[in-house]
Amino acid sequence: MSGKTNDVRGKASVEEDLPGDRRARRRAATQAEIVDAAWGLVRQSGLAGLSMRDLGDRVGMRAQSVYSYFSSKDEIFDAMFRQGYEDYLAMVGPLADDTTPDATAYLQAIARGYFDFCVADPARFQLLFLRTVPRFEPSEGSYAVAMEALGRLQAGFDRVGITDPQAADLATAVMTGLASQQLANDPTGDRWGRLVNRAVSMVLAEVAPHLLVTHPIAPRARRKS
Repeated sequence: MSGKTNDVRGKASVEEDLPGDRRARRRAATQAEIVDAAWGLVRQSGLAGLSMRDLGDRVGMRAQSVYSYFSSKDEIFDAMFRQGYEDYLAMVGPLADDTTPDATAYLQAIARGYFDFCVADPARFQLLFLRTVPRFEPSEGSYAVAMEALGRLQAGFDRVGITDPQAADLATAVMTGLASQQLANDPTGDRWGRLVNRAVSMVLAEVAPHLLVTHPIAPRARRKS
């Protein structure tokens, strides 16, 4: 009886680790290494300074070999774009799930998270929010991740009862502007960071002035596990 069980487990193990699966994992690992290296390079030299030759040198392969993992530099930018928004979603998730009963404080926390995310990595900020790479357009899959991020912001507005259809556009424009000013004019300080809560109040005065007075919000429904 035990021998049969071992045979079954051994067969399952072989099926789970077929050569094609191992190759796919190795390829994915190499692609991740290339993307990490690309981030390192653009943080040093800017998005315009990314070259396939430098990228190959950093990961220990020739530039031609890099093309066997990514067909173009734009494809690398696309992977970076997607990863950037995945990082944003990982950051904003706990904020969006915050159970604070005060609507203004809730929106201030989301705005602060957005601002801090932007200024923490100038190269990532430029790629995700400023479209500084000429002619680069994210793929459908990567753009879907960006739209999911915008959807989380909209869900936060829905939660506190903001119904203005342009509220998300206005809020992101204001916060992105603050981040741009911070990075351009006071990158090591907090001159514009100190304005985050005031900026939230300014947006609320336009789209939901009733929330400027402490206003409780309904508890967030627990997610099903």
